[in-house]
Amino acid sequence: MSPLQELTLKLADASYEGRRFNCLPIPGSQPVLQIEVSGQEEFPIYITLTDTQMLCIAYLFHEDEVIAGRHAELNERCLQLNVPIPLSAWAKIEHQYALFGALSTHSLFDNVLREIVALSDNAIAALEAVEDLLK
Repeated sequence: MSPLQELTLKLADASYEGRRFNCLPIPGSQPVLQIEVSGQEEFPIYITLTDTQMLCIAYLFHEDEVIAGRHAELNERCLQLNVPIPLSAWAKIEHQYALFGALSTHSLFDNVLREIVALSDNAIAALEAVEDLLK
């Protein structure tokens, strides 16, 4: 069984701070696990594994959703928000703004659950922090 399959099975039975996890494996050359956290299904967390790290990503919005002429202000605000949003960092992946967190593949399962829930919560907080710059 692959590490991603093992994680899928563990998450299916897990609960953290009252949250449950709905997992959907996405096959491909680099398999990805899509996780919906109960109560916040609109921002799934995507997890991919390498030999050394577990990368967790929440896609927030497309660059076309930014009010015209406000991209520089948005980018500045994202940089300023990197420190006050715990366990997450801003990123731009192609044309999508996202939050991400990374863990060691040797992290305790409780820490993995904490990261997933924190990233899910932070996605909501991040959007609220920049909503005045979005269409």
